[in-house]
Amino acid sequence: MKKMTENSSKIPYLILGIGLLVIVITLVAVIFAVNSNDTLGNFERGISNLELSRNPEIIDLNYRDTYQINAEIVKTNINGNEIRMFGYNGQIPGPLLKAKQGSKISIDFTNKLDQETTVHWHGLRLDNAFDGVPDLTQKPIKPGETFRYELNLPDPGMYWYHPHLREDYQQELGLYGNILVIPKEEDYFNKVNREEFIFLDDIQIDRNDVSSFYKDVTTQALMGRFGNIMLINGKEDYTLNIKKGEVVRFFITNSANTRTFNLNIPNAEIKVIGSDGGAYEKEFFTEELIIAPSERYIIEVLFDNPGVYNLMNINPLKQYNLGKISVSTENVAEDLSSEFLKTNENNYMIKEVSELKKYINKDPDVELSLDLNFEGMMGSSMTQNMDHNMHGNTGMIHSGESNGIEWEDTMAMMNFGSTDNNVQWIIKDKKTGKTNEDIDYKWNKGEFVKIRLFNEPNSIHPMQHPIHFHGNRFIVLEKDGEVNKNFVWKDTVLVPKGSTTDILLEISNPGNWMAHCHIAEHLESGMMMEFEVI
Repeated sequence: MKKMTENSSKIPYLILGIGLLVIVITLVAVIFAVNSNDTLGNFERGISNLELSRNPEIIDLNYRDTYQINAEIVKTNINGNEIRMFGYNGQIPGPLLKAKQGSKISIDFTNKLDQETTVHWHGLRLDNAFDGVPDLTQKPIKPGETFRYELNLPDPGMYWYHPHLREDYQQELGLYGNILVIPKEEDYFNKVNREEFIFLDDIQIDRNDVSSFYKDVTTQALMGRFGNIMLINGKEDYTLNIKKGEVVRFFITNSANTRTFNLNIPNAEIKVIGSDGGAYEKEFFTEELIIAPSERYIIEVLFDNPGVYNLMNINPLKQYNLGKISVSTENVAEDLSSEFLKTNENNYMIKEVSELKKYINKDPDVELSLDLNFEGMMGSSMTQNMDHNMHGNTGMIHSGESNGIEWEDTMAMMNFGSTDNNVQWIIKDKKTGKTNEDIDYKWNKGEFVKIRLFNEPNSIHPMQHPIHFHGNRFIVLEKDGEVNKNFVWKDTVLVPKGSTTDILLEISNPGNWMAHCHIAEHLESGMMMEFEVI
């Protein structure tokens, strides 16, 4: 018994020793990877002759309209420094495009960057040829080239556009913009006093510039690039000035590489009315709202007292003040407060999904596990030993994790030492054993496919994954055994560590499509699969 106790007491030291060895090896690996690049890694950083980025314009588009968007190099003031960034039409965020449900619009896109790019129209059920995935739906757009995107807008809601080539770099530097598809029914949403559009983001600043990116390797592949400066709409000092009693509808998009936000507005109630693809069946009130990368939420807030309301990101480790809403003593012209206090049902949505509840008790058609492979860095035998030592401990290497979500990077050295050369994030089909791009599902238009997503908790570093499906939409049926009683159309779902989530994918749009983790560094590290709709 004494010998067993002594051996048991050594296990934590063994795990610590292995963890330190991992750090050393990863640092060696990244140093080797960086020095193998032709230019010692860094992209161009000069800011001479660059225009200062502008705030986004609102562009109203009618049926069959064409609009020009350019990806451009700009400079932006962040943390007191002028920094080389990217912008659509020189704007961060890019222009807000507004069009009615059922519209078809065209975007003539010109690449004025110093590198190849594409545009992905996130969440839209558009024609496959215009989805913006390099080497799957189109060739990369070279500097100086123009490509016409033709966009169908069949569904109401808030969507967005961003690159799908070196997303970890290009999106981080400012290439993102919103598309609002206005519902054809005038009473689809509540009446409000005003609408506002918010991109939640962060950026990682090292001294007086963005911390290094490298042309041929993606760094911080383990946990993703956590920023140390919080941004709303590309700014550190977001301020909204309104009148007392205003009901404001916010359309919120998380464009961060990896950070999950927990949005709070102290002293105000948040009424959630919609998400990625339109309205919930029934509105609900909440004090906080978890928003994963690429998710969107539509909320309404009543500001019934004068003063300053702070937009906060509050997680178990830190609190951030993202911006402020200043409410004057002047009363709003139209009082909508009594309507705000109601939680209305959206009969359009209830009717649309009424037949889908029968799938809740159906066995899944597909089971996918989300996992991590470190073998490229350490070899299979070492990985197996580490897996054996941490079995039952829900992962050996932890960071700022709570409720299955990693809120902060508390292991920056370990994270920086990981690259897409030594880290492989995995989507695995449990039945066939196929992983990532070897997965080759073929489904027929008109089908509904029930997919079970399980986030493996016993890998070397389990963490949450926001899983995004291109070109088609889904409903979340169940999470961790709890049946969902309030449907909303989604294209991205957050799957925390150890969690099981069942979704129902509507197979509605022909073509070859991607599904992937929307943590940008996980995507660059292989966490993607393809499926074909016939």
